Amino acid sequence: MSRTRSVASSALGVHRRTVLAAAGAVSLSAGVGYALRPTDSQAATPGTPATAAQEAPVASDRRAPFRPLAPYTRGTTVASVAAPRGTSGYRRLADGRGWPRVVRGDLAAPKAGRADRRTTLAAFVQLTDLHIIDAQHPMRLEFLRSTDVHAWRPQEALTVHGAVSLVERVNALRGAPVTGAPLQFAMTTGDNTDNNARSELEWFLTVMSGGRITPNSGDPRHWEGVLNSGLKQYWQPDSAVRDADKQLGFPYLEGFLAAAMRELQSPGLSIPWYSTVGNHDSMPLGCYASHRDTWLTDFAVGGRKLMSLSAAEAKKLQEALRKAKDPEGVQFRELLKAHTRDMRSVTADERRAPYTPTEYIKAHLDPAFRGVGPAGHGYSSANLDAGTQYYSFRIADDVIGISLDTTDAGGHYEGSVGSSQLRWLDRTLRDNADSYAIVFSHHTSKTMDNTRRDPARPNERRHNGQEVIALLGNHSNVLAWVNGHIHRNAITPHPAPGGRSFWEISTASHVDFPQLARVIELADNKDGTISLFTTCVEAAAPHRTDFSDLSQTGLAALYRELSYNAPGARTDLAGGGADRNTELVLKKG
Repeated sequence: MSRTRSVASSALGVHRRTVLAAAGAVSLSAGVGYALRPTDSQAATPGTPATAAQEAPVASDRRAPFRPLAPYTRGTTVASVAAPRGTSGYRRLADGRGWPRVVRGDLAAPKAGRADRRTTLAAFVQLTDLHIIDAQHPMRLEFLRSTDVHAWRPQEALTVHGAVSLVERVNALRGAPVTGAPLQFAMTTGDNTDNNARSELEWFLTVMSGGRITPNSGDPRHWEGVLNSGLKQYWQPDSAVRDADKQLGFPYLEGFLAAAMRELQSPGLSIPWYSTVGNHDSMPLGCYASHRDTWLTDFAVGGRKLMSLSAAEAKKLQEALRKAKDPEGVQFRELLKAHTRDMRSVTADERRAPYTPTEYIKAHLDPAFRGVGPAGHGYSSANLDAGTQYYSFRIADDVIGISLDTTDAGGHYEGSVGSSQLRWLDRTLRDNADSYAIVFSHHTSKTMDNTRRDPARPNERRHNGQEVIALLGNHSNVLAWVNGHIHRNAITPHPAPGGRSFWEISTASHVDFPQLARVIELADNKDGTISLFTTCVEAAAPHRTDFSDLSQTGLAALYRELSYNAPGARTDLAGGGADRNTELVLKKG
């Protein structure tokens, strides 16, 4: 089967046009709908019945002709990786030895001489689980720390600083680590925000597209959160209080909170970027289907915040979250009501309101956040018309990208897909059978076990990860399924008969250590095999921290070190060597 074709011959290519625009820095207005402008994207699969065509759009693409370049490993984990010094207590980070590249032949045997023959098909960056956090938001679950120490993390006030530093790293990559090819685009695979708050969405879009950000809500002059609450179960960086984290070696940092609230500048990505939705983007706290609950919405923007809870009550709430006993947040609302007298006063702020899926798409379509494009970052007016958050786009002449929406609007943090989306995915792969395909989603195959009905589509069946694997295995053009959600590096082979195997590539988050993103390169080895190269990258901030440096860069470095030392943090999120920097070999379908 030939996979070489002209751009004009592609059904996906009919509406492809590069969109480049100057970066903007206009903030979203509190309580006002997001601006919507026409884009170049149109409904997918031209020529199909109108109802099918409206299910998802095709995004604009940016063709980047490849030219011979030297491999570029500077700033990647092949060259160096943050490593702890010392053996106990609060451990400082320093430059550590890089991770080697592991060749994996689970699905096809690597053949000698392939490096001399190969040609590059595509090269891009995956960012995932940025979890941009409004750390002073009233509707946060910090009080669960009384039963689970990792339910609140000391680094949460610095997520914007860390994300900007990651953008700086991507911009500094002068080529792909193995092939040296130009990086065509970046894809964020969900949980871009943490608490479905408009403040977080504005900060995320500005981080990605460029502009000034003041990562503060509520009182513009003072911090109003657990970091200066005086409660010893939380790190009190600006206070002499001997809190539980300081007893573990966490530092006293005079001026930390003022620095964390200070305006900072994001350069925005210098390459086009696309967006995939995650459960934390879709639902308050990433799990509650509570958009229709006006009480919780009022609480989110209001002036009361619960900062402490007994261990027994916290354990009960956490158990309800884990076992999806309260998908609509009814028990959560009643718990907050029962503890009204225990709450502290904070400054009300309309910017903390939850946003709907429609508002999420409109925000991406806002010209203020276009950056270098494409307009809508994958989403288009077709998504608004159809009420969907999935789409396809062309990566190269013979490679397409497919972004899925695996969030379940019925509630809970695990995912699934509806029947209409599954049919669209099948049709998109069939209609582009002469192109290789990379599928993007937030959830992994193993975390798509939540099949609650979507309240907006109560008669539509939901499908789990195994059903998605089976569908992808029916198409010989699928090379990889790229996702996040589990905050851990994991690469899984999915063998299928008839050369229809593919790799599932799950990447660690940028909120929990080791705070990674991943470069993915596709190459034709000209010997009947394809190689996918995966290379992890860290943010641009130095590994070493200086507690006296509270600059934008200094705080980004501290963000990484705090995440390493966060009490209760898992130590296996980097995965094994075969889950990090790899060459993944596949037979051509």
